[in-house]
Amino acid sequence: MPRPLRQHPDRLFPAEPNARAAARELYASVKALPILSPHGHTDPAWFATNEAFADPTDLLLAPDHYLYRMLYSQGVSLERLRVPAHGGVAMGDPREAWRTLAGHMYLFRGTPSALWLTHVFTEVFGLDVALSGETADLYYDTIAQALATDAFRPRALFERFNIEVLATTESPADSLNHHHAIRDSGWKGRVITAYRPDPVIDAEHEAFGASLERFAELTGQDVYDWAGYLEAHRIRRAAFAEAGATSTDHGHPTAATADLSPTDAEALFRDLIAGDVTPEKAELFRAQMLTEMAAMSLDDGLVMQIHPGSFRNHNRLLFEGYGRDKGADIPTRTDYVSALKPLLDRFGNDPRLSVIVFTLDETSYARELAPLAGHYPCLKLGPAWWFHDSPEGMRRFREQTTETAGFYNTVGFNDDTRAFLSIPARHDVARRVDCAFLGKLVAEHRLDIDEAGEVAADLAYNLPKRAYKL
Repeated sequence: MPRPLRQHPDRLFPAEPNARAAARELYASVKALPILSPHGHTDPAWFATNEAFADPTDLLLAPDHYLYRMLYSQGVSLERLRVPAHGGVAMGDPREAWRTLAGHMYLFRGTPSALWLTHVFTEVFGLDVALSGETADLYYDTIAQALATDAFRPRALFERFNIEVLATTESPADSLNHHHAIRDSGWKGRVITAYRPDPVIDAEHEAFGASLERFAELTGQDVYDWAGYLEAHRIRRAAFAEAGATSTDHGHPTAATADLSPTDAEALFRDLIAGDVTPEKAELFRAQMLTEMAAMSLDDGLVMQIHPGSFRNHNRLLFEGYGRDKGADIPTRTDYVSALKPLLDRFGNDPRLSVIVFTLDETSYARELAPLAGHYPCLKLGPAWWFHDSPEGMRRFREQTTETAGFYNTVGFNDDTRAFLSIPARHDVARRVDCAFLGKLVAEHRLDIDEAGEVAADLAYNLPKRAYKL
């Protein structure tokens, strides 16, 4: 017999009765608040065209690197999962790929992926038996039938999920045509973009040359000249803001910043454009451009997000065969105190600038990030992210940062996902974990329940709205 699938109403709440009771009360006050998703990687084409999703595999498996990195670690090839090869299209039978996932669901026991998937299966599709090899076809057929209905088209799900704002992420080389189509359609759903300039900043990026060409085409600037290059950024940032953007996003290998003289910055840029690219020069230019982006944010008001600390595309074979973002990005040790100092020396005391810093290096929470955000007016801490957007990761984040930075130098939660249907699941986990943390403070008589209620609402809704200028 298939195993029943259910979600316990007290999941993620404390075991201690007084703390659990407080967590229940706090969660009840915030569970229905609208979802703000101010940073993520869903496809704006979904909302522009509002076409039905193709099938369960292409919707739930193929975009989700959390799932296929685990499967790959157990010897399942990406080809079997319909992950498209580099520059190609997905191959193979989607039902067989789904059966492969179903037969390996035991791998996700104890992981956040299991929490998210259970939420999706029960809340979105009404399934009440666990996914396994035995139930794979039942799942596939049930989900496929739902996806063929209007109620499961992207815009209908957006509204059903109570999403108030959803931000996608595009590069300066993107035309933003999907965002323009959303705006012109008359649909009331708010889907905005975010400015991710990495392909035209990182000289080691495989698309650097092609992206610069497109950058020039879209802006009409000589982007191979330092002044023209900076002006092109200003032009594209304005275009992104016109398409709804309130933030920029920078996925650099490190948090390094620099504040070179204009002469030295121009000389460095000329070297890179001439093809004189070394790891040291590429890193220095990325560092300088974080400071340049901060200066532009003072002019145009875009919030700046820095996502450092990932050795991206660590698996060379997968990168060459399948391209970027295929589950082979690995956290690295990350310095913030020294790395951010050039930018902070120049702008750190200006409250008009808003910089949200993320980390994949948990050892930096209490030692570096909380003290920095607890001092500099321009800094806020992004939530536990990527490998740490899990119950344990979120708890550790609150435990290690709250004493020094408080709650109000953080920005609530964002889901940072490509998996659209997991958005409400991820936000539900975050709200439960925060309420559990606050419930413990109430039980220890460190917060009154009314204070904790205010904090719970701020973490779930008010802080991200304020931090991202939504």
